[in-house]
Amino acid sequence: MATVRPFPALRPSPAAAAAVAAVPYDVVSTEEARRLAAGNPLSFLHVSRPEIDLPDGTDPFSDAVYAKGAENFEKVKREAPMTAEGEACLYVYRLRMGEHEQTGVAGCFSLDEYDTDVIRKHERTRRDKEDDRTRHMLALRAQTGPVFLAYRDRAEIDGQVGRATREQPLFDFTAPDGISHTLWRVPGEAAGSLAEQFRPVPLVYIADGHHRAASAARARGELAAASSRRTGEEPWNFFLGVAFPAGQLRILPYNRVVKDLNGGSSEDFLAALKEKFSPVEGAAAAPRRKGEFSVYLAGKWHGFLMSPGGVTTGGAISSLDASVLQERVLGPLLGIGDVRTDKRIDFIGGARGTEELE
Repeated sequence: MATVRPFPALRPSPAAAAAVAAVPYDVVSTEEARRLAAGNPLSFLHVSRPEIDLPDGTDPFSDAVYAKGAENFEKVKREAPMTAEGEACLYVYRLRMGEHEQTGVAGCFSLDEYDTDVIRKHERTRRDKEDDRTRHMLALRAQTGPVFLAYRDRAEIDGQVGRATREQPLFDFTAPDGISHTLWRVPGEAAGSLAEQFRPVPLVYIADGHHRAASAARARGELAAASSRRTGEEPWNFFLGVAFPAGQLRILPYNRVVKDLNGGSSEDFLAALKEKFSPVEGAAAAPRRKGEFSVYLAGKWHGFLMSPGGVTTGGAISSLDASVLQERVLGPLLGIGDVRTDKRIDFIGGARGTEELE
């Protein structure tokens, strides 16, 4: 069963919410973050990407960066201003992108359940990224980015969420990227009742935010080691998340970018792909079905289809297209054995579009 815990959130005033809100720290480069935050001292990018307020060329993993993040956090708390709720609450959070809309429940989720796989992972994390967010959490003594979670739809949760959305929202604004954000506060007995409806949910799945969850678990270890008395109810035993019903989800790609062809030529690499997979005529930049993947190489897109018999068996995670891509292309053809440590591979979020890959 899943635990969702109400908590006394630290939040900006409604009038400042749109100015404070920012894209996730890991979808922009330092230069992009600096440009997005320019002229807006309340932008949370000053906290999540504090190197933007230090000289060009500053090592983003230096002690000075985490110290600057803590300093900027205190500044935003003063100037937004940000205040702590007077009671533990849950929050209903709606995202709207074009015609698509999804509504989830924001609260604190159990790291014990993360450890025991009640909260399921599907992505291997990179140690350097874990190190970064762990240090960030410890420097700020706060978790500042939610983990994106999913659960199988449950009518009882939908009913309570629907009732919450009929109330006046706490925040309601459209960000510069065109995505609308609406947040409702669920206090007191209503929060307890909504949390109770999650208890029959057998499993929760991480859709995005594996590094944030892993870093919260590591931060818990450090804080627990420094504590002389532990009850299991300390805030550091939980992580911030938003859980959406699976039926509403629109999950964007997480594209792979590889720096070289492991010593081979473009022609040799394409020939090797054609031996393993069926070429797709008129390939689109974005795959159109399960088992299809696209490669941008030598100035054009090439599409390939994994045969049904070639898809890895042995469980849901191992049958994901990303897992098959690792097993049959990244590993044997490109020599990338561990995406967590290999510096020849990087990742670009799908919200940036396939033009970013080109």
